[in-house]
Amino acid sequence: MVRQLLEKGVYAYKSEEPNAQVSPGYPLLMAGSYLLADYKNHDPYPLIRYIQVGFSMVTLWLVYAVGRMLRGEWAGIFAAAALAVYPPYVWANGAILTETLAAMLFMLYIYLQLKVFKKETNVSALLAGGVLGLLVLTRPEFLILIVPAYAFYWLWKKRSVHVVKLAIVSCLGLFLTLSPWIVRNMVTLHEFVLTATQVNPFAAGTYPNKNYDDDMVDRKGKTQMEVAKERLKVGFTEHTWTFVKWYTIGKTKYIYGRMFFGAGHAPMYPVIPFGTLYHRMILVAGFVSSVALLRKWRQPALLLVVLVVSISITRLAFVPEFRYNFTAMPLFIILASFLAAAALDYLLGRRTMKGQPSVGKEF
Repeated sequence: MVRQLLEKGVYAYKSEEPNAQVSPGYPLLMAGSYLLADYKNHDPYPLIRYIQVGFSMVTLWLVYAVGRMLRGEWAGIFAAAALAVYPPYVWANGAILTETLAAMLFMLYIYLQLKVFKKETNVSALLAGGVLGLLVLTRPEFLILIVPAYAFYWLWKKRSVHVVKLAIVSCLGLFLTLSPWIVRNMVTLHEFVLTATQVNPFAAGTYPNKNYDDDMVDRKGKTQMEVAKERLKVGFTEHTWTFVKWYTIGKTKYIYGRMFFGAGHAPMYPVIPFGTLYHRMILVAGFVSSVALLRKWRQPALLLVVLVVSISITRLAFVPEFRYNFTAMPLFIILASFLAAAALDYLLGRRTMKGQPSVGKEF
């Protein structure tokens, strides 16, 4: 796909004709790396991997910065230390996949969105929206996040006019980032495509337990979308419990059940022993911390919970993969770090007037 773009000027996924099957964020990163590496004479993959190591280092700093912003220095240190040895974040630097770029952009968006909550300026809102646009160009499923982020902000602050104004500015930043892609699709494809047109992940998600041979509906002569819609109709009416379970507990368990360790490649070493146990401990600690935050929810830290819930619900619409927990894990790790920081505060006797653990200075 990248070679075709560079040599023929055609952006197309699995086709020689232009299409918008996949969003352009990662393919354009690859194309730039190919040119820098002189791909006709040198293998460009090592350069891509080195770039991804840089992305992961930025992600580490952002995880530290968000933890520090919300719960103080030790929360940031605990979060960065936990992520630094989380096996998929070590291994994924060598994989030619969207994960490292998406994780960095997602954490940068969260950092900037928290800055919007703190500064409440048009510039911060514009920047947050712009970075969200870059994230959407890399992974389209994140487009929905702007809605729950500002819905939470409105419920928290109850200042409708001001919140709506900031939301509009963020939407402007989002649109400005997406606009070259939108214009390209209108000019080249003669249709409005906001993110991507690929249907397969949605259609594949309609097969409970990934049983692709259940023959629930006749697929002959039908598009993937037509088959998917018919499967949903038949599934929820004639196999109600199976589909309800699959679209709730089943997919959630599949996505978060174990850490991402695959996609056709195997790590050469386990990074740390008992990696699966470590993964599950992070999830449990993050969940406990989330429940604790809900008790006094009018605070910026709840944004992490809102976003985790939002992306988890969004992914229930698609085929579940362990890979899909990759971008959510930094948030679980930050939430878990709140518990570690609170435990340290308790041991050292650092308590506030209201008996709560110390929080980040920025809020």
